[in-house]
Amino acid sequence: MLLEKDLAQLRKKGITPETVANQITQFTSGFPFVKLTAPATIGHGMLQLSSDEVEMLRGQYYRHSINHQLLKFVPASGAASRMFKQLFEFVEVWKSTDEEMAMRANKKWRPAFDFIDQIGRFAFYDELRQLMSKNSDSPEKCIERKDYATLIGFVLQSHGLDYAARPKALIRFHRYPEYNRLALEEHLVEGANYCRQPDGTANLHFTVSPEHRDLFVDATKQTAARYEKLFGVKYNITFSEQSPSTDTIAVNPDNTPFREKDGSLLFRPGGHGALLKNLNDLQGDIIFIKNIDNIVPDRLKPVTYQYKEVIGGLLLWMQEEIHFWLKRFHVEEETTEADLATAADFAVRKLFISLPTDFAVLPLIQQKEILIRAFNRPLRVCGMVKNEGEPGGGPFILDDGEGRQSLQVVESSQIDLKNPEQKAIFDLATHFNPVDLVCAVRDWQGNPFDLSDFIDEKTGFISEKSKDGKDLKALELPGLWNGAMANWITLFVEVPIITFNPVKTINDLLREQHQ
Repeated sequence: MLLEKDLAQLRKKGITPETVANQITQFTSGFPFVKLTAPATIGHGMLQLSSDEVEMLRGQYYRHSINHQLLKFVPASGAASRMFKQLFEFVEVWKSTDEEMAMRANKKWRPAFDFIDQIGRFAFYDELRQLMSKNSDSPEKCIERKDYATLIGFVLQSHGLDYAARPKALIRFHRYPEYNRLALEEHLVEGANYCRQPDGTANLHFTVSPEHRDLFVDATKQTAARYEKLFGVKYNITFSEQSPSTDTIAVNPDNTPFREKDGSLLFRPGGHGALLKNLNDLQGDIIFIKNIDNIVPDRLKPVTYQYKEVIGGLLLWMQEEIHFWLKRFHVEEETTEADLATAADFAVRKLFISLPTDFAVLPLIQQKEILIRAFNRPLRVCGMVKNEGEPGGGPFILDDGEGRQSLQVVESSQIDLKNPEQKAIFDLATHFNPVDLVCAVRDWQGNPFDLSDFIDEKTGFISEKSKDGKDLKALELPGLWNGAMANWITLFVEVPIITFNPVKTINDLLREQHQ
Protein backbone atom coordinates (compact mmCIF):
# COMPACT_ATOMS: atom_id res chain seq x y z
CA MET A 1 0.00 0.00 0.00
CA LEU A 2 3.03 2.31 0.33
CA LEU A 3 4.29 4.29 -2.65
CA GLU A 4 7.82 5.59 -3.14
CA LYS A 5 6.72 9.07 -2.07
CA ASP A 6 5.22 7.49 1.07
CA LEU A 7 8.56 5.92 1.93
CA ALA A 8 10.25 9.31 1.53
CA GLN A 9 7.65 10.82 3.87
CA LEU A 10 8.33 8.06 6.42
CA ARG A 11 12.10 8.60 6.25
CA LYS A 12 11.61 12.31 6.91
CA LYS A 13 9.57 11.57 10.03
CA GLY A 14 11.88 8.80 11.23
CA ILE A 15 9.18 6.10 10.97
CA THR A 16 9.89 2.68 9.49
CA PRO A 17 7.55 0.91 7.04
CA GLU A 18 7.40 -1.96 9.56
CA THR A 19 6.03 0.43 12.20
CA VAL A 20 3.29 1.58 9.81
CA ALA A 21 2.47 -2.03 8.93
CA ASN A 22 2.19 -2.92 12.63
CA GLN A 23 -0.07 0.05 13.29
CA ILE A 24 -2.39 -0.89 10.41
CA THR A 25 -2.53 -4.42 11.82
CA GLN A 26 -3.53 -2.92 15.17
CA PHE A 27 -6.37 -1.02 13.48
CA THR A 28 -7.53 -4.28 11.93
CA SER A 29 -7.28 -6.45 15.02
CA GLY A 30 -8.09 -3.80 17.63
CA PHE A 31 -6.78 -3.82 21.19
CA PRO A 32 -7.88 -6.36 23.78
CA PHE A 33 -9.53 -5.19 26.97
CA VAL A 34 -7.52 -5.61 30.15
CA LYS A 35 -8.67 -8.20 32.67
CA LEU A 36 -9.37 -6.67 36.07
CA THR A 37 -8.90 -8.93 39.09
CA ALA A 38 -9.76 -6.30 41.71
CA PRO A 39 -9.40 -2.60 42.42
CA ALA A 40 -6.23 -1.66 44.29
CA THR A 41 -7.53 -0.59 47.70
CA ILE A 42 -6.09 0.13 51.14
CA GLY A 43 -4.39 -3.04 52.38
CA HIS A 44 -4.86 -4.76 49.03
CA GLY A 45 -2.36 -3.24 46.63
CA MET A 46 -2.29 0.25 48.13
CA LEU A 47 -0.42 1.63 51.11
CA GLN A 48 -1.98 3.96 53.66
CA LEU A 49 0.73 5.58 55.76
CA SER A 50 0.62 6.51 59.44
CA SER A 51 1.95 9.90 60.58
CA ASP A 52 5.09 8.17 61.88
CA GLU A 53 5.66 6.46 58.52
CA VAL A 54 5.17 9.78 56.72
CA GLU A 55 7.90 11.41 58.79
CA MET A 56 10.19 8.41 58.45
CA LEU A 57 9.90 8.44 54.65
CA ARG A 58 10.48 12.19 54.46
CA GLY A 59 13.69 11.67 56.40
CA GLN A 60 14.59 8.83 54.05
CA TYR A 61 14.13 11.16 51.10
CA TYR A 62 16.39 13.90 52.44
CA ARG A 63 19.09 11.48 53.57
CA HIS A 64 19.31 9.62 50.27
CA SER A 65 18.16 12.04 47.56
CA ILE A 66 21.44 13.96 47.88
CA ASN A 67 23.12 11.01 46.17
CA HIS A 68 20.85 11.17 43.14
CA GLN A 69 20.16 13.44 40.18
CA LEU A 70 16.62 14.77 40.73
CA LEU A 71 14.40 15.96 37.91
CA LYS A 72 10.87 17.35 37.68
CA PHE A 73 9.23 16.28 34.39
CA VAL A 74 6.11 18.22 33.33
CA PRO A 75 4.07 17.30 30.23
CA ALA A 76 3.09 20.78 29.04
CA SER A 77 2.51 20.53 25.31
CA GLY A 78 -1.27 20.72 25.38
CA ALA A 79 -3.05 23.88 24.23
CA ALA A 80 -5.54 25.49 26.61
CA SER A 81 -8.33 25.68 24.04
CA ARG A 82 -10.38 22.91 25.75
CA MET A 83 -10.50 25.03 28.92
CA PHE A 84 -12.65 27.54 27.05
CA LYS A 85 -15.07 25.24 25.21
CA GLN A 86 -18.10 26.60 27.07
CA LEU A 87 -17.11 30.20 26.34
CA PHE A 88 -16.74 29.50 22.63
CA GLU A 89 -20.20 27.91 22.57
CA PHE A 90 -21.66 30.85 24.48
CA VAL A 91 -20.27 33.46 22.07
CA GLU A 92 -21.72 31.49 19.14
CA VAL A 93 -25.29 31.81 20.45
CA TRP A 94 -25.16 35.15 22.31
CA LYS A 95 -27.01 37.66 20.17
CA SER A 96 -28.96 40.11 22.27
CA THR A 97 -29.67 41.16 25.82
CA ASP A 98 -33.31 40.19 25.31
CA GLU A 99 -32.26 36.56 25.72
CA GLU A 100 -30.16 37.03 28.84
CA MET A 101 -32.77 36.16 31.45
CA ALA A 102 -33.69 32.92 29.69
CA MET A 103 -30.07 31.99 29.13
CA ARG A 104 -29.15 32.65 32.76
CA ALA A 105 -31.93 30.27 33.77
CA ASN A 106 -30.45 27.56 31.53
CA LYS A 107 -27.89 25.34 33.32
CA LYS A 108 -25.90 24.98 30.12
CA TRP A 109 -24.90 28.66 30.12
CA ARG A 110 -24.30 28.96 33.88
CA PRO A 111 -20.49 28.52 33.50
CA ALA A 112 -20.28 31.33 30.94
CA PHE A 113 -22.22 33.74 33.17
CA ASP A 114 -20.13 32.70 36.19
CA PHE A 115 -17.04 33.57 34.18
CA ILE A 116 -18.45 36.97 33.21
CA ASP A 117 -19.85 37.85 36.64
CA GLN A 118 -16.63 36.89 38.45
CA ILE A 119 -14.09 38.10 35.90
CA GLY A 120 -12.37 40.23 38.55
CA ARG A 121 -11.40 37.14 40.57
CA PHE A 122 -9.14 35.67 37.89
CA ALA A 123 -5.37 36.12 38.15
CA PHE A 124 -5.25 37.41 34.56
CA TYR A 125 -7.76 40.18 35.27
CA ASP A 126 -5.16 42.95 35.76
CA GLU A 127 -3.44 42.11 32.49
CA LEU A 128 -6.80 41.90 30.70
CA ARG A 129 -7.83 45.30 32.04
CA GLN A 130 -4.56 46.84 30.89
CA LEU A 131 -4.95 45.43 27.38
CA MET A 132 -8.54 46.59 27.06
CA SER A 133 -7.62 50.10 28.23
CA LYS A 134 -5.60 50.53 25.05
CA ASN A 135 -8.94 50.38 23.23
CA SER A 136 -10.53 52.75 25.75
CA ASP A 137 -12.52 49.82 27.06
CA SER A 138 -12.64 47.71 30.21
CA PRO A 139 -14.26 44.51 31.52
CA GLU A 140 -16.64 46.63 33.61
CA LYS A 141 -17.76 48.68 30.59
CA CYS A 142 -18.39 45.52 28.56
CA ILE A 143 -20.47 44.04 31.35
CA GLU A 144 -22.40 47.27 31.83
CA ARG A 145 -23.40 47.39 28.17
CA LYS A 146 -23.80 43.58 28.15
CA ASP A 147 -21.23 43.21 25.39
CA TYR A 148 -20.10 39.81 26.62
CA ALA A 149 -18.71 38.70 23.24
CA THR A 150 -16.16 41.54 23.26
CA LEU A 151 -15.09 40.73 26.81
CA ILE A 152 -14.62 37.04 26.05
CA GLY A 153 -12.90 37.92 22.79
CA PHE A 154 -10.25 39.91 24.66
CA VAL A 155 -9.54 36.85 26.79
CA LEU A 156 -9.42 34.29 23.98
CA GLN A 157 -8.35 36.05 20.80
CA SER A 158 -5.03 37.38 19.50
CA HIS A 159 -5.97 41.05 19.94
CA GLY A 160 -6.16 40.34 23.68
CA LEU A 161 -4.63 37.71 25.95
CA ASP A 162 -4.82 35.09 23.15
CA TYR A 163 -5.48 32.38 25.73
CA ALA A 164 -7.29 30.07 23.27
CA ALA A 165 -4.05 29.68 21.32
CA ARG A 166 -1.69 29.48 24.31
CA PRO A 167 -0.56 26.40 26.19
CA LYS A 168 -2.09 25.93 29.63
CA ALA A 169 1.36 26.49 31.18
CA LEU A 170 1.35 30.13 30.06
CA ILE A 171 -2.01 31.14 31.56
CA ARG A 172 -2.04 33.13 34.79
CA PHE A 173 -3.47 30.80 37.41
CA HIS A 174 -2.96 32.43 40.80
CA ARG A 175 -2.97 35.89 42.38
CA TYR A 176 -0.27 37.07 44.80
CA PRO A 177 0.21 40.47 46.43
CA GLU A 178 3.37 41.17 44.47
CA TYR A 179 2.85 39.24 41.22
CA ASN A 180 0.30 36.98 39.53
CA ARG A 181 1.79 33.66 38.47
CA LEU A 182 1.59 31.57 35.33
CA ALA A 183 1.01 27.84 35.77
CA LEU A 184 4.61 27.41 34.61
CA GLU A 185 5.86 29.55 37.51
CA GLU A 186 4.10 27.39 40.09
CA HIS A 187 6.14 24.44 38.81
CA LEU A 188 9.33 26.48 39.16
CA VAL A 189 8.37 27.13 42.79
CA GLU A 190 7.66 23.42 43.37
CA GLY A 191 10.92 22.38 41.74
CA ALA A 192 12.91 24.69 44.02
CA ASN A 193 11.35 23.05 47.08
CA TYR A 194 11.61 19.31 46.48
CA CYS A 195 13.97 18.87 43.50
CA ARG A 196 16.85 20.90 44.85
CA GLN A 197 20.34 19.36 44.58
CA PRO A 198 23.04 19.86 47.26
CA ASP A 199 24.73 22.43 44.99
CA GLY A 200 21.51 24.47 44.79
CA THR A 201 20.55 23.36 41.27
CA ALA A 202 16.93 22.51 40.46
CA ASN A 203 16.38 20.49 37.26
CA LEU A 204 13.07 20.90 35.41
CA HIS A 205 12.04 19.56 32.03
CA PHE A 206 8.92 20.61 30.10
CA THR A 207 7.59 18.87 27.01
CA VAL A 208 6.24 21.54 24.67
CA SER A 209 4.70 21.78 21.22
CA PRO A 210 6.93 23.27 18.47
CA GLU A 211 4.72 26.30 17.96
CA HIS A 212 4.93 27.22 21.64
CA ARG A 213 8.61 26.58 22.33
CA ASP A 214 9.69 30.23 21.90
CA LEU A 215 6.89 31.33 24.24
CA PHE A 216 8.16 28.93 26.91
CA VAL A 217 11.75 30.10 26.50
CA ASP A 218 10.69 33.73 26.81
CA ALA A 219 8.50 33.03 29.84
CA THR A 220 11.28 31.25 31.73
CA LYS A 221 13.75 34.02 30.88
CA GLN A 222 11.33 36.60 32.30
CA THR A 223 10.40 34.69 35.47
CA ALA A 224 13.12 32.22 36.55
CA ALA A 225 15.44 34.84 38.06
CA ARG A 226 12.68 35.95 40.44
CA TYR A 227 12.43 32.47 42.00
CA GLU A 228 16.15 31.81 41.88
CA LYS A 229 16.57 34.86 44.11
CA LEU A 230 13.59 33.96 46.29
CA PHE A 231 14.65 30.36 46.95
CA GLY A 232 18.41 30.59 46.50
CA VAL A 233 18.48 28.06 43.65
CA LYS A 234 19.85 27.92 40.12
CA TYR A 235 17.42 26.45 37.61
CA ASN A 236 18.46 24.07 34.88
CA ILE A 237 15.38 24.23 32.64
CA THR A 238 15.18 22.15 29.48
CA PHE A 239 12.52 21.59 26.84
CA SER A 240 11.70 18.87 24.34
CA GLU A 241 9.05 18.35 21.71
CA GLN A 242 7.11 15.22 20.86
CA SER A 243 9.17 13.41 18.24
CA PRO A 244 7.61 13.08 14.75
CA SER A 245 8.74 9.45 14.89
CA THR A 246 6.06 8.81 17.54
CA ASP A 247 3.22 10.01 15.30
CA THR A 248 0.80 7.29 14.21
CA ILE A 249 -0.78 6.73 10.81
CA ALA A 250 -4.47 7.50 10.32
CA VAL A 251 -6.65 5.10 8.33
CA ASN A 252 -9.98 5.11 6.54
CA PRO A 253 -12.90 3.16 8.04
CA ASP A 254 -11.76 0.15 5.91
CA ASN A 255 -8.27 0.36 7.53
CA THR A 256 -6.49 1.55 4.39
CA PRO A 257 -4.13 4.53 4.88
CA PHE A 258 -5.93 7.87 4.96
CA ARG A 259 -4.51 10.30 2.42
CA GLU A 260 -4.50 14.11 2.41
CA LYS A 261 -5.82 16.06 -0.60
CA ASP A 262 -2.28 16.13 -2.00
CA GLY A 263 -2.02 12.35 -1.75
CA SER A 264 0.33 12.29 1.25
CA LEU A 265 -0.25 10.02 4.23
CA LEU A 266 -1.93 11.55 7.28
CA PHE A 267 -0.13 11.11 10.59
CA ARG A 268 -1.43 12.23 13.96
CA PRO A 269 0.25 12.73 17.35
CA GLY A 270 0.36 9.43 19.23
CA GLY A 271 -1.09 10.75 22.50
CA HIS A 272 0.74 11.35 25.78
CA GLY A 273 2.23 7.87 25.59
CA ALA A 274 4.53 9.27 22.90
CA LEU A 275 6.24 11.28 25.65
CA LEU A 276 7.89 8.10 26.91
CA LYS A 277 10.53 8.77 24.24
CA ASN A 278 11.13 12.24 25.71
CA LEU A 279 11.45 10.69 29.17
CA ASN A 280 13.79 8.00 27.84
CA ASP A 281 16.02 10.50 26.05
CA LEU A 282 16.63 12.37 29.32
CA GLN A 283 18.32 9.29 30.81
CA GLY A 284 17.53 10.68 34.24
CA ASP A 285 17.85 9.16 37.67
CA ILE A 286 14.99 10.07 40.05
CA ILE A 287 12.18 11.74 38.10
CA PHE A 288 9.00 13.35 39.47
CA ILE A 289 6.13 13.52 36.96
CA LYS A 290 3.19 15.85 37.41
CA ASN A 291 0.62 17.39 35.05
CA ILE A 292 0.93 21.07 34.21
CA ASP A 293 -2.50 22.03 35.61
CA ASN A 294 -2.35 20.24 38.99
CA ILE A 295 -0.95 23.09 41.08
CA VAL A 296 -2.05 25.23 44.01
CA PRO A 297 -1.09 28.62 45.50
CA ASP A 298 1.73 28.81 48.06
CA ARG A 299 -0.64 28.62 51.06
CA LEU A 300 -1.58 25.04 50.09
CA LYS A 301 1.82 23.84 48.86
CA PRO A 302 3.28 22.44 52.15
CA VAL A 303 1.14 19.28 51.92
CA THR A 304 2.20 18.83 48.29
CA TYR A 305 5.86 19.13 49.27
CA GLN A 306 5.37 16.74 52.18
CA TYR A 307 3.90 13.98 50.04
CA LYS A 308 6.40 14.47 47.22
CA GLU A 309 9.05 13.77 49.86
CA VAL A 310 7.03 10.78 51.09
CA ILE A 311 6.70 9.06 47.71
CA GLY A 312 10.30 9.97 46.93
CA GLY A 313 11.47 8.46 50.22
CA LEU A 314 9.52 5.25 49.61
CA LEU A 315 10.98 4.99 46.10
CA LEU A 316 14.55 5.42 47.34
CA TRP A 317 14.01 2.93 50.17
CA MET A 318 12.63 0.26 47.84
CA GLN A 319 15.29 0.98 45.19
CA GLU A 320 18.04 0.54 47.76
CA GLU A 321 16.67 -2.86 48.75
CA ILE A 322 16.22 -3.93 45.12
CA HIS A 323 19.78 -2.92 44.25
CA PHE A 324 21.08 -4.76 47.33
CA TRP A 325 19.61 -8.02 46.06
CA LEU A 326 20.64 -7.50 42.43
CA LYS A 327 24.21 -6.75 43.48
CA ARG A 328 24.21 -9.82 45.71
CA PHE A 329 22.83 -12.05 42.96
CA HIS A 330 25.40 -10.81 40.42
CA VAL A 331 28.47 -10.53 42.63
CA GLU A 332 28.13 -13.39 45.11
CA GLU A 333 29.36 -16.73 43.80
CA GLU A 334 26.63 -18.63 45.59
CA THR A 335 23.19 -17.58 46.75
CA THR A 336 21.73 -19.57 49.62
CA GLU A 337 18.22 -20.92 49.87
CA ALA A 338 17.62 -18.56 52.80
CA ASP A 339 18.75 -15.57 50.66
CA LEU A 340 16.32 -16.49 47.91
CA ALA A 341 13.46 -17.01 50.36
CA THR A 342 14.10 -13.58 51.94
CA ALA A 343 14.33 -11.86 48.53
CA ALA A 344 11.16 -13.59 47.34
CA ASP A 345 9.29 -12.49 50.47
CA PHE A 346 10.42 -8.89 49.83
CA ALA A 347 9.27 -9.13 46.21
CA VAL A 348 5.81 -10.39 47.11
CA ARG A 349 5.05 -8.42 50.28
CA LYS A 350 6.73 -5.08 49.58
CA LEU A 351 6.71 -4.83 45.77
CA PHE A 352 3.50 -6.76 44.98
CA ILE A 353 5.42 -8.88 42.45
CA SER A 354 3.63 -12.04 41.36
CA LEU A 355 5.97 -15.05 41.43
CA PRO A 356 5.19 -18.48 39.90
CA THR A 357 3.04 -20.65 42.17
CA ASP A 358 5.73 -23.34 42.17
CA PHE A 359 8.54 -20.87 42.86
CA ALA A 360 9.54 -22.47 46.21
CA VAL A 361 10.19 -25.89 44.67
CA LEU A 362 12.12 -24.70 41.61
CA PRO A 363 15.90 -25.23 41.45
CA LEU A 364 17.76 -22.41 43.23
CA ILE A 365 19.44 -21.21 40.04
CA GLN A 366 16.00 -20.84 38.43
CA GLN A 367 14.64 -18.98 41.46
CA LYS A 368 17.58 -16.60 41.22
CA GLU A 369 16.98 -15.95 37.50
CA ILE A 370 13.28 -15.24 38.13
CA LEU A 371 14.11 -12.75 40.91
CA ILE A 372 16.76 -10.99 38.80
CA ARG A 373 14.20 -10.48 36.01
CA ALA A 374 11.57 -9.35 38.51
CA PHE A 375 13.88 -6.81 40.20
CA ASN A 376 15.79 -5.51 37.19
CA ARG A 377 13.11 -3.08 36.00
CA PRO A 378 12.28 0.62 36.34
CA LEU A 379 10.43 1.45 39.56
CA ARG A 380 7.61 3.94 40.11
CA VAL A 381 5.67 5.06 43.15
CA CYS A 382 2.26 6.54 42.32
CA GLY A 383 0.30 8.78 44.66
CA MET A 384 -3.44 8.01 44.58
CA VAL A 385 -6.32 10.11 45.90
CA LYS A 386 -9.76 9.01 47.03
CA ASN A 387 -12.19 8.94 44.13
CA GLU A 388 -14.65 11.83 44.35
CA GLY A 389 -16.19 11.39 40.92
CA GLU A 390 -13.35 12.67 38.71
CA PRO A 391 -13.22 10.99 35.27
CA GLY A 392 -10.10 9.11 34.27
CA GLY A 393 -7.82 6.29 35.30
CA GLY A 394 -7.48 4.47 38.57
CA PRO A 395 -5.39 1.83 40.35
CA PHE A 396 -6.29 -1.79 39.69
CA ILE A 397 -4.88 -5.29 40.00
CA LEU A 398 -4.68 -6.95 36.58
CA ASP A 399 -4.36 -10.56 35.46
CA ASP A 400 -2.06 -11.09 32.46
CA GLY A 401 -3.92 -14.23 31.41
CA GLU A 402 -1.12 -16.51 32.56
CA GLY A 403 -1.85 -16.37 36.27
CA ARG A 404 0.40 -13.40 37.04
CA GLN A 405 -1.01 -10.29 38.68
CA SER A 406 0.32 -6.76 38.66
CA LEU A 407 -0.56 -3.27 39.82
CA GLN A 408 -1.56 -1.00 36.94
CA VAL A 409 -3.03 2.44 36.31
CA VAL A 410 -6.00 1.70 34.04
CA GLU A 411 -8.20 4.03 31.98
CA SER A 412 -11.91 3.26 31.66
CA SER A 413 -11.47 2.91 27.87
CA GLN A 414 -9.26 -0.15 28.51
CA ILE A 415 -12.04 -1.98 30.37
CA ASP A 416 -14.93 -3.93 28.88
CA LEU A 417 -17.64 -2.13 30.83
CA LYS A 418 -20.32 -4.16 29.02
CA ASN A 419 -19.03 -7.21 30.87
CA PRO A 420 -21.02 -7.28 34.17
CA GLU A 421 -18.14 -8.87 36.11
CA GLN A 422 -15.58 -6.32 34.91
CA LYS A 423 -18.05 -3.44 35.42
CA ALA A 424 -18.64 -4.59 39.01
CA ILE A 425 -14.89 -4.57 39.74
CA PHE A 426 -14.53 -1.16 38.10
CA ASP A 427 -17.36 0.23 40.27
CA LEU A 428 -15.60 -0.96 43.43
CA ALA A 429 -12.61 1.32 42.81
CA THR A 430 -11.95 3.64 45.75
CA HIS A 431 -9.11 5.77 44.35
CA PHE A 432 -8.23 7.88 41.34
CA ASN A 433 -4.96 8.53 39.49
CA PRO A 434 -3.97 12.21 39.84
CA VAL A 435 -0.72 11.65 37.85
CA ASP A 436 1.56 12.08 40.84
CA LEU A 437 4.53 9.84 40.13
CA VAL A 438 8.17 9.49 41.07
CA CYS A 439 10.29 7.16 38.98
CA ALA A 440 13.66 5.43 39.34
CA VAL A 441 15.00 4.72 35.86
CA ARG A 442 18.54 3.40 36.41
CA ASP A 443 19.67 -0.15 37.13
CA TRP A 444 21.77 -1.35 40.06
CA GLN A 445 24.98 -0.45 38.19
CA GLY A 446 23.80 3.09 37.46
CA ASN A 447 22.99 2.52 33.79
CA PRO A 448 19.75 4.01 32.41
CA PHE A 449 17.08 1.52 31.46
CA ASP A 450 15.78 1.61 27.90
CA LEU A 451 12.19 2.42 28.88
CA SER A 452 10.85 1.20 25.53
CA ASP A 453 11.64 -2.35 26.70
CA PHE A 454 8.89 -2.17 29.33
CA ILE A 455 5.87 -1.10 27.23
CA ASP A 456 2.76 -3.26 26.87
CA GLU A 457 2.06 -2.71 23.18
CA LYS A 458 -1.42 -4.22 23.54
CA THR A 459 -2.71 -1.23 25.53
CA GLY A 460 -3.15 1.37 22.79
CA PHE A 461 -6.43 3.01 21.89
CA ILE A 462 -8.36 3.57 18.64
CA SER A 463 -10.64 6.59 18.25
CA GLU A 464 -12.90 7.89 15.50
CA LYS A 465 -12.07 11.30 14.03
CA SER A 466 -12.63 13.23 10.80
CA LYS A 467 -10.57 15.37 8.42
CA ASP A 468 -11.89 17.58 5.64
CA GLY A 469 -15.33 16.04 6.13
CA LYS A 470 -14.05 12.47 5.78
CA ASP A 471 -14.21 9.89 8.56
CA LEU A 472 -10.99 8.34 9.79
CA LYS A 473 -9.61 6.22 12.60
CA ALA A 474 -6.72 7.41 14.80
CA LEU A 475 -4.35 5.39 16.96
CA GLU A 476 -3.02 6.44 20.35
CA LEU A 477 0.07 4.77 21.77
CA PRO A 478 0.00 3.10 25.21
CA GLY A 479 -0.46 5.93 27.73
CA LEU A 480 2.56 7.33 29.52
CA TRP A 481 1.45 6.17 32.99
CA ASN A 482 -0.70 3.32 31.66
CA GLY A 483 0.59 0.83 29.09
CA ALA A 484 3.89 2.64 28.51
CA MET A 485 4.86 1.79 32.12
CA ALA A 486 2.95 -1.49 32.34
CA ASN A 487 6.01 -3.64 32.95
CA TRP A 488 7.60 -1.42 35.61
CA ILE A 489 7.63 -2.29 39.29
CA THR A 490 4.69 -0.27 40.60
CA LEU A 491 3.66 0.81 44.09
CA PHE A 492 0.48 2.71 45.02
CA VAL A 493 0.29 5.06 48.01
CA GLU A 494 -2.71 7.03 49.23
CA VAL A 495 -2.05 10.78 49.28
CA PRO A 496 -4.37 13.56 50.55
CA ILE A 497 -7.06 14.83 48.18
CA ILE A 498 -5.75 18.40 48.65
CA THR A 499 -2.73 17.41 46.53
CA PHE A 500 -5.07 17.01 43.53
CA ASN A 501 -6.42 20.32 42.21
CA PRO A 502 -6.52 20.16 38.41
CA VAL A 503 -7.70 23.00 36.19
CA LYS A 504 -9.70 21.45 33.35
CA THR A 505 -12.02 24.40 32.64
CA ILE A 506 -11.33 28.09 33.14
CA ASN A 507 -13.90 28.26 35.96
CA ASP A 508 -11.92 25.73 37.98
CA LEU A 509 -9.70 28.71 38.81
CA LEU A 510 -12.64 30.14 40.75
CA ARG A 511 -12.52 27.22 43.20
CA GLU A 512 -11.44 28.14 46.70
CA GLN A 513 -8.21 26.13 46.32
CA HIS A 514 -7.06 28.36 43.46
CA GLN A 515 -8.03 31.69 45.01
